[in-house]
Amino acid sequence: MARKIVHKRGMKLMGNHFEISVVAADAYWARQRIDAGVKEIKRIEALLTTFNDESETNKINAFAGIRPVVVSQEIIQLIERSKRISEVTQGAFDITYGSVDKSLWNFDTHMTSLPDKKTAKKSVRLISYKNIEIDTTNSTVFLKEKGMRIGFGGIGKGYAAEMAKNLMKRQGVESGVVNASGDLTAWGYQPDGMPWTIGIANPNLAQEIFSYMNITDMAVATSGNYEKFVMIDGKRYSHTIDPKTGLPINGIKSVTIISSNAEIADAMATPVTIMGVKAGLHMINQIKNIEAIIITDDDKLYTSKNINLIM
Repeated sequence: MARKIVHKRGMKLMGNHFEISVVAADAYWARQRIDAGVKEIKRIEALLTTFNDESETNKINAFAGIRPVVVSQEIIQLIERSKRISEVTQGAFDITYGSVDKSLWNFDTHMTSLPDKKTAKKSVRLISYKNIEIDTTNSTVFLKEKGMRIGFGGIGKGYAAEMAKNLMKRQGVESGVVNASGDLTAWGYQPDGMPWTIGIANPNLAQEIFSYMNITDMAVATSGNYEKFVMIDGKRYSHTIDPKTGLPINGIKSVTIISSNAEIADAMATPVTIMGVKAGLHMINQIKNIEAIIITDDDKLYTSKNINLIM
């Protein structure tokens, strides 16, 4: 009987590096299952992309303030779930972030000062998940204000990873990993029967690992300012914008979310960063099956109630 091994493939999808791993004895069978996972991610990318005028997302944006747009039930349901996350996070997560005035933020090395509060606030005036109108009977979505834009950058990778995992599980894959640039979902066990070991990146040295976790049937996502930030007056400011103020956030270097669902893990990482340590952890501790690891700008480590790290 052939021995089971991990079959892997890496590729660029949704503008990110994805790697799919499948545990199997038969290499051809594993390749077919990975092909199916890739096809599913490409299908979701076509729905969610803002780089193709024909995508459902862009059609919604094109008719903002004009008329409702008929879309698939899949998009309706994803937007409904996104709105629920917005409510739970008090607007810290908001798929209408695409409305932010990009001319205000470039986050290159030439940025030496923050905009004044009034200008910043004006730049986010169109961000409001409450102005997304969903008609489930007619399967339409309507953005109430002209200039509004939705985007799934904060949830899309996790959703795609979760959907690819579910498809491969239905096709008989008992164990595997879908890794979307560090946001990953893992199920089953390694060929030696051990859980999957995942590393939490060191926010000061992104290529290094500062701790490990053993997981199975879990998803992990990290949001951090260690790869894209500016220094102004000695303070580090993240590329993440607070949708309420229009100003970049500071104080937190990285947030890692652990959940049973990759979509939830992906969607919750950024809002915890925006909310800050105290409010973020308080929220996480109220929700079942979700945990958080936070590293602040001064390198202090905070975790939610049930975290067990291997240092």
